[in-house]
Amino acid sequence: MDESTISSHEATVQIGDTTLLRPTSFAALAGELWCLTGPNGSGKTTLLRALGGRLTLTAGSCHLAGRPVDPNQPSQRRLLAALVEPIPVARDLTVAEQISMVAASWFGGGSESRERTSTMLEELGLNDLRDRFPHELSAGQLQLFGLALVLVRPSDVLLLDEPERHLDSARTDRLAELLVRRTQTGTTVIAATHEPRLVEAAHHRLALV
Repeated sequence: MDESTISSHEATVQIGDTTLLRPTSFAALAGELWCLTGPNGSGKTTLLRALGGRLTLTAGSCHLAGRPVDPNQPSQRRLLAALVEPIPVARDLTVAEQISMVAASWFGGGSESRERTSTMLEELGLNDLRDRFPHELSAGQLQLFGLALVLVRPSDVLLLDEPERHLDSARTDRLAELLVRRTQTGTTVIAATHEPRLVEAAHHRLALV
């Protein structure tokens, strides 16, 4: 694919005298896993928010599928999924019910929705937790649940902010394998991370300072 799926050109965010994101440019193609690395405060989360259209740039631009990022466009909402901010969940719906609800909202209530829900529970190791409620989950389990709510829906681009947060070594390995499999189906993954396993699995690394 010649055209990048998501990119930034001199993207900059500044509030008063404080620079949240220095001018940053990159272009990711379909099927690539990019890791954003750098110390806390270097702008990793800010860049993800800008790429998702959740933050106004001071200068520069961000593009999705060749067009300026605009989450108000229905076509772009289908292209991009993100776990950058905490996802609101329903206290009175189980893990499986909420994943199924998200799947059904994109694929309808038929067999494809049920299959995607089942696959997501299996891939993230959530089958044993399927009948629990969010308030019954540990921090690591809640992280997997949030990932499932994002990964079960369609997307050409995934934006993930420290997806390894609260995960133990085994679950981090599972996550790295899952993200690599996603890229093999053509999805572009942009992950801000401190986790060496994800960096090792990435096709490209963008170091922010």
